Amino acid sequence: MSQFPFGFGASDSGDSGGFDMNNLGAMFTQFGQMLQQSQNEGPLPWSTVMQVARSVLGTDPSVTDASVRAVESAMELADLWLNESVTFPASSTVVKVWSRSEWLVETADVWQKIILPIATTMSQRMETMLPGLADNEDLNGLEDQLPEELKAMLPDGLTPELMAMLKPMLGMVTQLGATAFAYQLGQALSALAKEVVSSTDVGIPLAPAGTRALIPLNISEFAQGLGIEERDLFLFFALRESAHQRLFDHASWLRPRLMSAVEEYARYMDVDVASLGEKFEGFDLTSPEALQQVMASGVMEPQDTAEQRQAVIRLETLLALIEGWVDEVVTQAAGDRLASLGQLRETMGRRRATGGPAETSFSTLVGMKLRPKLFREANTIFAAVRAKSGVQARDALWNHPDLLPNAEALADPLGFVQEVAGGSAFDDISMSDFEKDEDQG
Repeated sequence: MSQFPFGFGASDSGDSGGFDMNNLGAMFTQFGQMLQQSQNEGPLPWSTVMQVARSVLGTDPSVTDASVRAVESAMELADLWLNESVTFPASSTVVKVWSRSEWLVETADVWQKIILPIATTMSQRMETMLPGLADNEDLNGLEDQLPEELKAMLPDGLTPELMAMLKPMLGMVTQLGATAFAYQLGQALSALAKEVVSSTDVGIPLAPAGTRALIPLNISEFAQGLGIEERDLFLFFALRESAHQRLFDHASWLRPRLMSAVEEYARYMDVDVASLGEKFEGFDLTSPEALQQVMASGVMEPQDTAEQRQAVIRLETLLALIEGWVDEVVTQAAGDRLASLGQLRETMGRRRATGGPAETSFSTLVGMKLRPKLFREANTIFAAVRAKSGVQARDALWNHPDLLPNAEALADPLGFVQEVAGGSAFDDISMSDFEKDEDQG
């Protein structure tokens, strides 16, 4: 069967030598229905993202008054415990208790900022596929750019009327890519909404400034089969959420540095156009169900480049340092007062190793996979610095980004710790004193 660009199928009727104008009209109708909503929203049609996310999320129970009281109580106790184990003071915050749909709404602004650079890069790459089509007013020039397969399907000669109809359809390719990415993003955010337990569960603060938030329903599902009391669960995640909040409040450079790292990653992104074409091979444009399946299948995937790999290293190193410090602080704050601490940390480690919210979000939305080994190495460094030089020295590493270990230091935790402490105090140290088993965080 002859093919349109991206595998859009021609008529399979008996008249194989002609072009079915009725099919062309159906294609325009389907294109219009798909693109109408997002045509004025640029490379990231957010209304489509949220519509898909809410649709996939489905029924979402409301937060109960009992859950609100439990979370508020846990946050108060978490603050008291953290005061003893971290030098960063608690700041004035509002405690929120979210349902899954509330997480979608409340974190939308930050997600837009994170994803927009990636969507913009993808859009620019799509525009290079059909250079000049959107702005070319010369129909003869437009004819020269058409694929031979499409030319062979058309009747004798290319009339100005037919070319005028084809031109806007081909010019929609870029917006089609944006809509495809919006579908993929909506699917990913819906999946995250069913897993995240707090506003910082992906390593980046997604809540509005000055807000700490937990999602009780997801916390309960996280702990299914563990046999842990609800009070301990809420307290553990309140400690993690509050530790994140204190870190980002103290290290004012951290939030913009994270956003910059994502933008840098997007700058070096490329799109595998060939794989996009394969996904649309034989696609029936008149079938809404087929369209939805293709849109949800991850049609936009980044290619691997040397520059992008370096950007990934910088981003995942920063995320590993955040998680490593939070785990170290929470462990010290809870101490022997939280009997289920070891079990909860082990479960978190296994969740991370098998693909938790942070790993899922950055793999699906940003196109990178975080390595659990980096989290363990970062945690080892912070624990060792505290053990030999105290809490003040551990937390002082966040005073400036240049003080923190880089990717090379994470690969050699002992060397970094010796350098920080001046060497002599660490002559008898062994990293095995601080490292956790491979199946724990």
